[in-house]
Amino acid sequence: MFISVLDLFKIGIGPSSSHTMGPMMAANDFRNRINRLVELSPSNKGAHVNCVLKGSLAFTGKGHATDRAVVLGLHGYTPEALSTQDVNALILKLWNRPSCTLDNGIEIGFNPASDVIFDKQETLPQHPNGMIFTLSNETGECLLTETYFSIGGGFINTLAEISQLNAPIKMESARTFPYPFDSAQSMLNMSQQSNLSIADMKRANEITKISADELNLGLDKIWHAMQRCIENGLTAEGVLPGGLKVSRRAKKLFNQLSQNTEKATLNDWLCAYAMAVNEENAAGHMVVTAPTNGAAGVIPAVLYYMVKHENGSNEDVRNFLLTAAAIGGIIKHRSSISGAEVGCQGEVGSAAAMAAAGLCAAQGGTAKQIENAAEIALEHHLGMTCDPVGGLVQVPCIERNGFGAIKAHTAAALARRGTGEHFMPLDNCIAAMKQTGLEMSHKYKETSLGGLAVSITEC
Repeated sequence: MFISVLDLFKIGIGPSSSHTMGPMMAANDFRNRINRLVELSPSNKGAHVNCVLKGSLAFTGKGHATDRAVVLGLHGYTPEALSTQDVNALILKLWNRPSCTLDNGIEIGFNPASDVIFDKQETLPQHPNGMIFTLSNETGECLLTETYFSIGGGFINTLAEISQLNAPIKMESARTFPYPFDSAQSMLNMSQQSNLSIADMKRANEITKISADELNLGLDKIWHAMQRCIENGLTAEGVLPGGLKVSRRAKKLFNQLSQNTEKATLNDWLCAYAMAVNEENAAGHMVVTAPTNGAAGVIPAVLYYMVKHENGSNEDVRNFLLTAAAIGGIIKHRSSISGAEVGCQGEVGSAAAMAAAGLCAAQGGTAKQIENAAEIALEHHLGMTCDPVGGLVQVPCIERNGFGAIKAHTAAALARRGTGEHFMPLDNCIAAMKQTGLEMSHKYKETSLGGLAVSITEC
């Protein structure tokens, strides 16, 4: 299997990669299909589009801005294009429009308040994050329909695509790449045989598709976006949207640490940086999927600490991201990073494993130590539920990223202290995560029907 580091880390907007970015991409894809529809002409004035959200998207879509994402996508916007815009102002402008304008100027009917339907009755069997788009003519006859699944990290599949998959995500065959590892064990074997680091093997795979300069520019762009997100979060104040009245805390924490650095601990800094990212995510601002939005703070926090406090170089950052992407690709291939599919173990757990591996690599760890670091971090997230209060990516998500970063840093340190030999292989840990997710009740998989989400008593 092969998934590019530049696809795994995507610049977009919050609050969710699977519930915001994925549906936006699906809506945008459906718009493009309508654009290509020959039957649609200016004389077909009654054409109308709607979207039915299913499963987890129906249960927590309001809190995750899924309806807003559908509106933006149908109007031709993409997550990265919106990362520098005032999305709230744009939504205010689009929400009351009764139609969308296609590329050829044709207007199709679309009323967000009534045409985005939250169907909590039935979950589609293929995946809990399903959505059905339909274009009808003025008599109600279906002109075009497509079913999409948002499978985590901003990735989408159509019904035809997901039905053909053997793994949870469609990936490019690795047979044409020099190091086609599809498991942690094959990755270790190839590293030993080639005498190359994991980052070097990942780089060799990447530059079969793009030039080395393009890869470096892409990696630097990702890192700069992560830095910008942290620094935006460290200077922002106020109450987060959604109704829980959760106040931003990252700026206050960062200021306290900066004023008394002698008493500031590693854990304090990591929490400040991670929470800054996830407060930006909760506000619907620019973030980088790493590998998801709900877990977007872990990797940037560990990277930022490495650069700001441990003198990490730009080359260290690139090696970190390449190694983290190698681990993330294996997890996506062999399990899932979708909270709606396996709970938060697949989001923050995967992010922590990726961050631990990346940090271990940047600090000079061997391939065995890197695999060990990833396994330690993932192992101690097994069973973690996704039970966001109010369907918002705020409680417990914001603090959870801080703890994920702490676990990642600790895992890298533990692995570097050892030889790389350990009892539980990463592949087995990933398999355990997948099985745990399969057996986990849907109440704890991004539906807000159990756990913390129902433990708040309204006064």
